[in-house]
Amino acid sequence: MNTSSTKSTGGSEPGLRRALSLWDLVFYGIVVIQPTAPMPVFGVVHQEARGHVVTTVLIAMVAMLFTAISYGRMARAYPSAGSAFTYVGREIHPALGYVTGWSMAMDYMLNPVICTIWCSKAAGNIIPEIPYAAWAVFFALFFTWLNLRGIRQSARASEALAAAMGVVILIFFVAAGRYILGLQHGPGFFTRPFYNPDTFSPQALFTGTSIAVLTYIGFDGISTLSEEVRDPRRNILRATVLVCLITGVLASLEVYAGQLVWPEGRPFPDVDTAYSYVAGQAALGAPAADPGALRGVWLFQLVNFTLLIATIGSGSAAQLGAARLLYGMGRDNALPRRFFGAIEPKRRIPRNNILFVGALALLGAFILSYQLGAEMLNFGAFIAFMGVNAAAFRRYFLRGQKTLGNFLPPLLGFCICFYIWLNLRWPAKLAGGLWLLAGVLYGAWKTRGFKGELVSFELPPE
Repeated sequence: MNTSSTKSTGGSEPGLRRALSLWDLVFYGIVVIQPTAPMPVFGVVHQEARGHVVTTVLIAMVAMLFTAISYGRMARAYPSAGSAFTYVGREIHPALGYVTGWSMAMDYMLNPVICTIWCSKAAGNIIPEIPYAAWAVFFALFFTWLNLRGIRQSARASEALAAAMGVVILIFFVAAGRYILGLQHGPGFFTRPFYNPDTFSPQALFTGTSIAVLTYIGFDGISTLSEEVRDPRRNILRATVLVCLITGVLASLEVYAGQLVWPEGRPFPDVDTAYSYVAGQAALGAPAADPGALRGVWLFQLVNFTLLIATIGSGSAAQLGAARLLYGMGRDNALPRRFFGAIEPKRRIPRNNILFVGALALLGAFILSYQLGAEMLNFGAFIAFMGVNAAAFRRYFLRGQKTLGNFLPPLLGFCICFYIWLNLRWPAKLAGGLWLLAGVLYGAWKTRGFKGELVSFELPPE
């Protein structure tokens, strides 16, 4: 993929060359989301949904497909921007755009935290003699060091990592297939992952779905490439929908195989890294007498190591993304410019913000669980998703043509996202609500009762 800049022919302003095709965008989206996306949250979703992981992933896919349509349509209306903050603020009301942006800011702050937590758990599976606290300090410092040094994961490295993940997934599928074929299958064995009458609960299912949505987080990043795409009015929408669909199908296969492999009713030795134990069970060839002993199985270590490397890349990128957002707010004087708007002159990086986000990641790794951090992240993400669906509904149905195609997708996307959001556990809703309250109070103070210009949550150019 070529995203190099070139001079525009009509003037002196530089423009981005439109070089990306539809399948460039699709591949970019899959690389950003990662082919192993459902594996880190598998255990938590399995626990909350009472085993119905594949059903939660499919429900989340439906919600994200409708939301992807809205993102694609809004990218047509605002091709130079790709932010829910912009779509909601310009299309509905600046104040609602501000609330959406403040919610997105929570996502940016929490992503490095949950990556630090998960990496620390996964590294503990490799060297259990080192305690979690030591690993948490190591990874918070490691992510900060990478970004202070200006070390970035190149596009080619990301693509190579995605390809390596694909190979590991294939190895797991082969091992899982052999293991499943060697089992004696009782009635309903192959349908129980979708619906188990003994454990099914609608509330539990949607609570699990509220976490399973983390599988799809990042698909909206495709809309930020609007200025670099050939035929963006069509391709942004098509690529966003295709990425959600491909991710959903692959994720469903991964968690379906995982549910068939793991013995029903058996708890995981560690919920956060449960899929590594599933991989170990698949490679073992027979039900393990001691689930803890699965750490010694080669496929356990392969999957665990692959997910660890992938999450290190995600954590480093997430920390820089959060630092850039804070820099943009500091540059616009929404936060104290002297600290947050400063750029380190040698490497041209927002050093203060990288250190600040690193400190938050370290603190969060000790006061939050992976599950609560993921739920709080999704609290903000769902607000952004609902906002984009509402913006698309207003622009294309209320102000545009009254067609079924303009009516149903954004309405269904909004309603499904809202219902899933309501089923987040109360600790996540309480913490998210306090964050929103703080944002409203801060915005009221900063704009003198919302009479001045509202804070911007756009990421500045790199």
